[in-house]
Amino acid sequence: MSLSGDNRRSLTTVVLAAGKGTRMRSALPKVLHRLAGRSMLGHVLAAAQEAGADHIAVVVEPGRADVAAEIAREAPGARIFGQAERLGPAPAVLCAREALGAGGDVVVAFGGTPLITGATLARLRAPLRDGAMVAVLAFESADPSGYGRVLTEGGRVLAIREEKDASAAERQVRLCNAGLMALSGAHALDLLTRIGNDNAAGEYYLPDAVALAVADGYAVAMVPVAEEEAHGVNDRVQLSLAEAVIQGRLRRAALLGGATLVAPDTVFLSYDTVLGQDVLVEPHVVFDTGVTVGDGCVVHAFAHLKDVRLEEAVSIGPFVRLRGGAVLEAGAAIGNFVEMKNARLGPGAKAAHLTYLGDAEVGAKANIGAGTITCNYDGVNKHRTTIGAGAFIGSNSALVAPVTVGAGAYVASGSVITDDVPEGALAIARGRQAVRTGWAETKRAALLAAKAEQKKD
Repeated sequence: MSLSGDNRRSLTTVVLAAGKGTRMRSALPKVLHRLAGRSMLGHVLAAAQEAGADHIAVVVEPGRADVAAEIAREAPGARIFGQAERLGPAPAVLCAREALGAGGDVVVAFGGTPLITGATLARLRAPLRDGAMVAVLAFESADPSGYGRVLTEGGRVLAIREEKDASAAERQVRLCNAGLMALSGAHALDLLTRIGNDNAAGEYYLPDAVALAVADGYAVAMVPVAEEEAHGVNDRVQLSLAEAVIQGRLRRAALLGGATLVAPDTVFLSYDTVLGQDVLVEPHVVFDTGVTVGDGCVVHAFAHLKDVRLEEAVSIGPFVRLRGGAVLEAGAAIGNFVEMKNARLGPGAKAAHLTYLGDAEVGAKANIGAGTITCNYDGVNKHRTTIGAGAFIGSNSALVAPVTVGAGAYVASGSVITDDVPEGALAIARGRQAVRTGWAETKRAALLAAKAEQKKD
């Protein structure tokens, strides 16, 4: 739902993100708490961009460099305005007055309502094209207590009444204000500056713009939304409920996209997780941010992935941790209790179990034996290990970086490799085995004799 052609008006989205969120019991600003790997504010900014916002203005508490940095990451080019005094949402929007002068449409959103979607913001804006001066987002609630009520008559929106200002009859109304609002840019500043604070809280309520527009003879539209999507987050209980909603959306999208989640409720996805077709994900898997899984991959149970790319037909797990830019190329496989960090496993390469590959490059069809580690850190700097195509690394080996094992080379089990191994060579770096015939029998007899003497004493 976007305007196009000569009749297109610009869209400015004002996001109100000020407030410490004391009910979160956190030093972190409320809007920076994360859902599915993204801040609440990031979710709202993404929705604004999806809805086609030409300009984004964010109102924040002064001095919040952390919030400003998040805005720069999520919506480059967005303008930031400080809110020194908290007198209500209407003055907060007016803090972004400079962004409202273009005459285009204005949508007001909140950094604490992270479940709102771009599609809903577009629907909220749509009635302005048909002549509405104001559009409000509303939902029906079985328990409307705590919400402002949307008052209507004959299908016309007349006003929004906050609960503490509502009469007994008005409190019976179940049509509730979701808080978000769209205003025609030509009249937005006039309506906002005329809002007063003659109410029980002494605040300047943004919803009062509705009654002002109606009094001026303008049309006000009501756009329905699901109550779940309209929920705000003010404490960690509500944060957990919002997480569950977002995970449900992400799981549904993954399933409809062609992936199989054996036990969907046990799989946790991030906002940017990409799962290809015919991917199989077993129970209890966590996809942190930055993960792409190619077609036909199998992710066995109890895997944790962050900043990872799996190409086609890769198999991992169970019980693996992949992070820090790990890449597994087509057909590669790692098994249980393997960790990879900033490492690449070439096509068809394998590390079946009990292995750490950090800052490493493993060539095609190389085999990494159980208990192998790349010793990549010297206490100050990280160093890389390179293992050539077709190389065989025996079990319980330590490769002390920087080191290269050539293509097709063998490393004997139990070796500590500190020097490069040429292609096709065998490297053995361990003490020579010595066998003493009969030693065990003699030693055992001596121990038993000593024990018997101790009992006599």
